[in-house]
Amino acid sequence: MSGPPGALLRRLEAIVDDTVEALGGVGGGCINEAASIRVGGQRLFLKWNEAAPPGFFEAEADGLRRLGAAAAVRVPAPLFWGEPEGGAPAFLVMDHVEGLAAGQGFDRAGFGARFGAAMAALHAPGGESYGLERDNFIGALAQENGARPGWVSFFGEARLGAQVRLARAQGKLRGVHIDKVERLIERLPGLIPDDPGASLLHGDLWSGNYMIGGAGEPVLVDPAVYRGHREAEIAFTELFGGFPQSFYAAYRAALPLEPGYEGRRDLYNAYPLLVHVNLFGGGYVRQLMGVVERYL
Repeated sequence: MSGPPGALLRRLEAIVDDTVEALGGVGGGCINEAASIRVGGQRLFLKWNEAAPPGFFEAEADGLRRLGAAAAVRVPAPLFWGEPEGGAPAFLVMDHVEGLAAGQGFDRAGFGARFGAAMAALHAPGGESYGLERDNFIGALAQENGARPGWVSFFGEARLGAQVRLARAQGKLRGVHIDKVERLIERLPGLIPDDPGASLLHGDLWSGNYMIGGAGEPVLVDPAVYRGHREAEIAFTELFGGFPQSFYAAYRAALPLEPGYEGRRDLYNAYPLLVHVNLFGGGYVRQLMGVVERYL
């Protein structure tokens, strides 16, 4: 795993007016590259992307700030970021999160309970509209967030509709598949509530986007923040697994889900499945159609 480009290290040194030492590459996911760095004796986390679209890391920093301001669950604080310049790629520098030490005991059930209670606190409804004041990204894809007063309109147009338009443009879905998703969008008023309460959501909450901090605490990373129906977030955690059962028990104890959630769960997962179709194609088309056809 290669370290940060020399041009990026020089740019960082110009920004902080100090020596920047690369400590080694770390896993940054399938989109970005990442490394630990040391600046003035402080260890920090650096992400960069040679092909980042404009505003990519600014949007991530904004999402981290919003989650941090909610004071419900820990996130790394974004420190500074920039667009490509002088041969250096776009980048984001944030706090380094220390994980569990090697050999340190881990109470998975206790972690899940703490995590579920924290997400319930984050999801406390309070927003007046669905969406966000700005667009951002989910994975490498642009995510539309234009605020709307109704959840049906937002989920239909800004979530399913936006991804279907992208799939059509990229040739990721056949016409018959697109027709079925569009029929599902037309049926949404009878399938999901129009004003269930707008909660602040992480927006991309799968098992790869949370960490276990050094004290066994949950830490959220890589957000795709917006305000929406909290069931969409909980449904996503169930799509690919990786969350302890104690997570769901603690969440429901603190903030019970409305009756009928199990019937809406797969419908809400049509959105992340469309995202995966646009990112990866392949078997996700079949999985998406299995969900869509269930509601037609």
